[in-house]
Amino acid sequence: MLQTYRRQLHQIPELDRDLPKTTAYLRSVLQTTGAELFTPCEGALCAYFDLGKAQTTAFRADMDALPLQEQTGASYASAHNGRMHACGHDGHMAILLALSQNLSKSKYNVLLIFQPAEETSGGAKAICQSGVLEKYHVKRIYALHLWPGLEKHTIAASERGMMARSSEVTVEFFGKSVHIAKANEGKDALLAAADFATRAKKLEFDGILGFGRLQSGRVRNALSDHSVLEGTLRCHDDAVFADICEKLRDLDPEAKVHISEGYPPIHNDPQLLAQAKSLFPIVEAEPSYLTDDFSEFLRVVPGIYFRLGIGDGTLHSPQFDFDEEVLQTGLKLFTALLTEEAQ
Repeated sequence: MLQTYRRQLHQIPELDRDLPKTTAYLRSVLQTTGAELFTPCEGALCAYFDLGKAQTTAFRADMDALPLQEQTGASYASAHNGRMHACGHDGHMAILLALSQNLSKSKYNVLLIFQPAEETSGGAKAICQSGVLEKYHVKRIYALHLWPGLEKHTIAASERGMMARSSEVTVEFFGKSVHIAKANEGKDALLAAADFATRAKKLEFDGILGFGRLQSGRVRNALSDHSVLEGTLRCHDDAVFADICEKLRDLDPEAKVHISEGYPPIHNDPQLLAQAKSLFPIVEAEPSYLTDDFSEFLRVVPGIYFRLGIGDGTLHSPQFDFDEEVLQTGLKLFTALLTEEAQ
């Protein structure tokens, strides 16, 4: 069942919020369960199971794929040219579909959230703003992500460091263009950008900052009058984030510094994590500077973001694939959280 769901979803990858085939497939499976199916916002799909309980537990699976040409050679490879499930979202959806098939022992009502645009513009925020968590009295929410580099079938989680805040840094510099022969009469925006990047990299803080793109100038023999420096800033603490943003703006008072809000960091709820550890074997997760907008849900209700080990592999690679047996472990974890029966 898990393998069937995963492989059929793997063949129809779609991007961002444009997910008609994906949501149609999910509906075809979920409509047999008696769940209330609805769309809280563009591209999303939810399934609510009213089991007559006092509280509701939610689970999130991301749905969108990546703009990659698959190179796995698998019999179930993508049927959509230039699109591929290279981040395991097909596996995440398969686990929730399998979970929906047997909720007889659940101690809670269940809300399954299938989210668009995790890889792009952040679909989680729109779902939260729809009010669906409040309407269905969600008290806790869970998600997992397939994780290369972690031993197969291992579940890992920690209170902090699961995923970082990720923000885009854009800095503009304005100068005066003159011929190189008269450089002393101009103002070099390219040199200002290079100096900014060099000094920014020397700032010490608990996080990472890097610049990957610089646009400047028009010709080789004239000073640049305009530069745009683009990079990314990632950290696990909001106070650290605020401090480094201020320091970046102070580096060059004449530069125009824009730092996006980005996704918040993921901080797991300590009480829910302790309870999860009493139900299922969970190891401590190493800090990661990758990101996931599941953090938007955690702004509204407490929850846990887990990692599910798949062994070798590289996310966002045209060769990405995984041993589908690990999905059974994800299903067992989510079932334990619903039934509160130790595994």
